[in-house]
Amino acid sequence: MTTTVQNYLKSDTDDLLGHKAKVSSDLLHLPGSDFLDRTWKNSDRNPQVLRNLAAIYGHGRLGGTGYLSILPVDQGIEHSGGASFTPNPLYFDPSNIVDLAIEGGCNAVATTYGVLGSVARDYAHKIPFIVKINHNELVTSPNNFDQIMFGTVEEAWNLGAAAVGATIYFGSEESNRQIQEVAHAFAMAHELGMATVLWCYLRNSDFKVGGTDYHAAADLTGQANHLGVTIEADIIKQKLATNNGGFVAINEGGASYGKYTQGMYDELCSDHPIDLCRYQVLNCYSGRAGLINSGGASGDDDFGQAVRTAVINKRAGGSGLISGRKAFQRPMAEGVELLNAIQDVYLDETVTIA
Repeated sequence: MTTTVQNYLKSDTDDLLGHKAKVSSDLLHLPGSDFLDRTWKNSDRNPQVLRNLAAIYGHGRLGGTGYLSILPVDQGIEHSGGASFTPNPLYFDPSNIVDLAIEGGCNAVATTYGVLGSVARDYAHKIPFIVKINHNELVTSPNNFDQIMFGTVEEAWNLGAAAVGATIYFGSEESNRQIQEVAHAFAMAHELGMATVLWCYLRNSDFKVGGTDYHAAADLTGQANHLGVTIEADIIKQKLATNNGGFVAINEGGASYGKYTQGMYDELCSDHPIDLCRYQVLNCYSGRAGLINSGGASGDDDFGQAVRTAVINKRAGGSGLISGRKAFQRPMAEGVELLNAIQDVYLDETVTIA
């Protein structure tokens, strides 16, 4: 174990590095240099999709390891440009977003049609593009929380994208429409030879029960992941699970919601963060579709939190991290340093699968 990783984990070092997972890793399709051959070669994905997946998995500092480090910058829409880029106005210019991904050694850059379309000829051959095709627009008053399409899959292909990305707010009133829209878009993307990445988010006020927020519960996010791979997302992006028992809490008091069994909680999981994340991986067809967790919002201990999340994801059997605000809301050199710190966890052979 590198001293650097230990320094970031601090008092959590023994707990995170010594934990034995509840569910054996023997049940998982784990990342590795031959990951695509083991998982996708015999699927229905056509050779062009496999080539683009290989381009993503083969690029950057983690290229060839089976792990992913992706820079996502769609916050200009999702959180407003001003709120996102005031800490570093450099990133109002799309070229700097892509430069950060390249300098940071990322496998790919995931951002909007506008960003990638404005710089496609300069960068499409230098780093794989993941074009985000839908967004939550925040100008309507009152704010309307919905994911709507901002462009076309064909245009993503025209600007040289290796993959398209989309978000579904599972559990929301609009989720049925979003599922159908994204499923159709993903099918078209695969026909054109692009890979697919799904942000599997939850959104419903019912997921807050008795003062506890279950939007990042392992059981609910795990089911969102399972729905995501069902519509053929090749890579699943999910928030790191922070608690569990969402189905149980929502059904208290005689309500009837979803389906669950007690074994989900005591046979397949525990309260340990690595077990919570492993349950998320299990729901990604046992890791056939790579699980990348988000780095979370920026704060006082960005480096420590990013490294901690990477250790949990890797030891759980996940495929990497997708971290944006922690990287671009600081000077570029520091953003590169943070991305490299995340990648170093996946390059460290002493950080093993739990």
